Amino acid sequence: MDIPRLVIAGTQSGVGKTSLTLGLVALLRRRGLRVQTFKVGPDYLDPGYLALASGRHCYNLDGWMMGRPHVETIFRRASADADIAIIEGVMGLFDGADPASSEGSTAEIARWLDAPVLLVVNAHGMARSLAAVVHGYASFDPQLRMAGVIANRCGSERHARWLGDSLKAAKLPPLLGSVGRDALPELPSRHLGLVTADSTNLSPALLDNLADALEAGLSLDAIMEAARQAGCRPTRQRSPSPPNAGAFRYRLGVARDEAFHFYYPDNLQALEQAGCKLVPFSPIHDAALPQNLSGIYFGGGYPEEHAAALAANQSLLQQIRQSAVVGGLIYAECGGLMYLAEGIETISGERHALLGLLPAWTRMCPRRKSLGYVEVTLSRDSLWGKRGERLRGHEFHYSELVGSPTAGSGWQTAYEVRHRQSDAVTAEGFQRDRVLASYTHIHFASRPEAVRHFVARLAESRHTP
Repeated sequence: MDIPRLVIAGTQSGVGKTSLTLGLVALLRRRGLRVQTFKVGPDYLDPGYLALASGRHCYNLDGWMMGRPHVETIFRRASADADIAIIEGVMGLFDGADPASSEGSTAEIARWLDAPVLLVVNAHGMARSLAAVVHGYASFDPQLRMAGVIANRCGSERHARWLGDSLKAAKLPPLLGSVGRDALPELPSRHLGLVTADSTNLSPALLDNLADALEAGLSLDAIMEAARQAGCRPTRQRSPSPPNAGAFRYRLGVARDEAFHFYYPDNLQALEQAGCKLVPFSPIHDAALPQNLSGIYFGGGYPEEHAAALAANQSLLQQIRQSAVVGGLIYAECGGLMYLAEGIETISGERHALLGLLPAWTRMCPRRKSLGYVEVTLSRDSLWGKRGERLRGHEFHYSELVGSPTAGSGWQTAYEVRHRQSDAVTAEGFQRDRVLASYTHIHFASRPEAVRHFVARLAESRHTP
């Protein structure tokens, strides 16, 4: 039997998709179901919340960044032992990487997985006009199957009945749920969207409150039946196991704490399947690196929020510097780049000195500096492949480099980064010896040849001192 599945999509950003999805996952778990969650698009924040709500890893599904074969493979593997899969969309249903096609959109993922769509609409101030809106979304792409509608921010039960009657009269997908105005508890937010999820800002009590806010207004049995009507394309498949302990050939240190936690789970699993033992450590709390590492991976996160604590851990900073001196492999992206730099200058102007490997400071900006998909062409051989090879990823940051790291320093750029929105090309990916730092979050699990190349470079490594 194939996995029941459902896409929670919105007419646009800000209609309450994340809160509604979290509440729905909590309701399904109350029924004793194993819920596998997914998030359309490249972001790291919503998946953290969905992982807490489901008690399982949440995986990104991104058509532009990953491609269809990887999306389908990840869906099959992750949902193999689940009872139901819930996929939260991104932006509006048809919004993606291209204004003229469905590339990178929620609609594209729904089609690839043959998953029915539950459309979330902000119904505030609407009555029969809801039918016109739903008609447009339901008819825009005939290949999509619209399972039903959730009307958020309803004014009253009578308002919800009117909305349901308008859909029924127009022979449109039914109203499967309504949520009163201001009924959903607020989720914390910050400059990159939601606060990174943890048990303090998404507590069991808050999840219960989200579920309670939905329970009375949602036709949960009808929603589950819609999920069971999904097509049979992504059949169940046993998830491949990572190598056993004896098969791990390399120990890769992975920075994991309050400052560094933005990693795609399938990227990490691809490294494990290639023979890497992932060894977590904390740049904030650990005085020393784990022993016998073949390399170090610094992901993204919020190093600016913990700059003073990172700077105070001098023993670890010195050990990482020494690892670079003796030829250790270090890969850093976004927040990791900031950690490898001379240091971080905060919005208030305070400076915190950090590793100093990359000869430039980073400075926080009052406005977002970069957001969007990027395609990386390797301008020289690097940790991820040979010159001319390509990878895809995205950028999302509020900091910038001050000065040029490549000015007479021995550092070179290894990337030509083409920004999807502007088509501008920049030289980036700062490389010296076996150290590589970039603002780009690369999705390398969808490029097996890149993973193989990275692991081959690990094989050349000396252990960290």
